[in-house]
Amino acid sequence: MNIFKAWHLRDIITLALISIFFGVIYWVIIPLYNGLTIALTPIGLGPAANDILMGVWVMAGPLAGYMFRIAGSATLGELLGSVVEMFLGGQWGASTLISGIVQGIGSELGFTLTGYKLYNWFSLSLSVFTTTVVTFGWDMIRNGYNKYHIGLLLTLFLIRLVSTFFFSGVLVKLIMNLLEKSHILAPR
Repeated sequence: MNIFKAWHLRDIITLALISIFFGVIYWVIIPLYNGLTIALTPIGLGPAANDILMGVWVMAGPLAGYMFRIAGSATLGELLGSVVEMFLGGQWGASTLISGIVQGIGSELGFTLTGYKLYNWFSLSLSVFTTTVVTFGWDMIRNGYNKYHIGLLLTLFLIRLVSTFFFSGVLVKLIMNLLEKSHILAPR
């Protein structure tokens, strides 16, 4: 398989639609994030709001990577989704773009580790794991997670892993199964 295959107009339009769809979802869950942060802060788990919702915030990457099977598609899907969120008025402004790139690279690594040759539950699981590790590392730097006690760090990492596994693993695989069964996607 040529990992540098060309993008077709159909792929570009589909990626744009996926990015718009997820960008709107990312923007819509911001109040949920704020509410969770407020609810969890009195018990010392305010940062967990980010980790609970991380799986939703990184869905565009694995879906694009799995669907298009082109190197860079996971990163591009996540970045474009963050662009939509930013333009809709997301509370993090332009820094959303940096997060989109980091999340996309995390997702991309899972497919890179299989040489862009394997697209199944295993490669999607790798994408989930690499996304969790990369985004958690980013939060260690950006959000000061490195200041937390090891017990809280492990709790936050496990919450993020479960969230990412469910939304960006299980849900993405179910979406892909439905798209494949409906013959909406061209054979790969």
